[in-house]
Amino acid sequence: MTSPDSPRTSAPAPRLIATDLDGTLLRDDKSVSARTVAALAAAERAGIEVFFVTGRPARWMDVVSDHVHGHGLAICANGAAVVDLHAGGTFLEVRPLERPAALAVVKALRAAAPGTSFAVELTTGIHYEPDYPPFFLDPGATVATAEKLLFEEAPGAAAPVLKLLAQHPELDPDVFLAVARDAAGDQASFTRSSPTALIEISGLGVSKASTLARCCAERGITAEEVVAFGDMPNDIEMLSWAGRGYAMGNAHPEVIAAASGRTVGNMDDGVAVVIEQLVAEVSATS
Repeated sequence: MTSPDSPRTSAPAPRLIATDLDGTLLRDDKSVSARTVAALAAAERAGIEVFFVTGRPARWMDVVSDHVHGHGLAICANGAAVVDLHAGGTFLEVRPLERPAALAVVKALRAAAPGTSFAVELTTGIHYEPDYPPFFLDPGATVATAEKLLFEEAPGAAAPVLKLLAQHPELDPDVFLAVARDAAGDQASFTRSSPTALIEISGLGVSKASTLARCCAERGITAEEVVAFGDMPNDIEMLSWAGRGYAMGNAHPEVIAAASGRTVGNMDDGVAVVIEQLVAEVSATS
């Protein structure tokens, strides 16, 4: 396993850094440290593109919008959207969860895990069921059953569904994820990034990794030229796909097992620590 103290020097020179935000790039108070700001700028000056790859919706990207250089793109909603942060979060690509599949998931989880409540994240905002735990409530949110929230007068007429959120008040988070995958894994992609029993459900095959791979292919960048950072199960595929995948010191055990490297925690600027080494590598060979 690599670490910030023992970089894998045989790897190709990095061309792109892909980093998660919460629990990874961001500190616990959701701020970006001065050291991290400097490291991101140094990477861009060294010719290494930086992509923020997050479960957050586009409307929650203001925390890093001032730190986007060059292309200005970010991958949001666990790969369901590519947005332009230079243009205020404009959607450039959407990989939706089709509503019939979302309804099938709701039905399956209601049967497999009674007590589950749902929220629906659309390109236009989020909507909730009455029992869904309130957080950052959108003033324009509709409160109704998931079946009503997902209903369309005419197929394809409503805003695309970026992801479905499922919350359980009692189950262990990892157990809930396993139950959901067993119940409806043929209908959608399931993951989680919260310490609570909150599952994030995307279109089948949609993940941080698959959308990042598409963005890299458009730029002629191979997986081996990508360095990725993450801390939770929704980062596992991305860390496994990248040539160098770093788990944070505060990462979930399954993330640590999947990553090829490990850095220190988000409160110790773990992403910046590695970026500084990457920039030094590039400078030494240029």
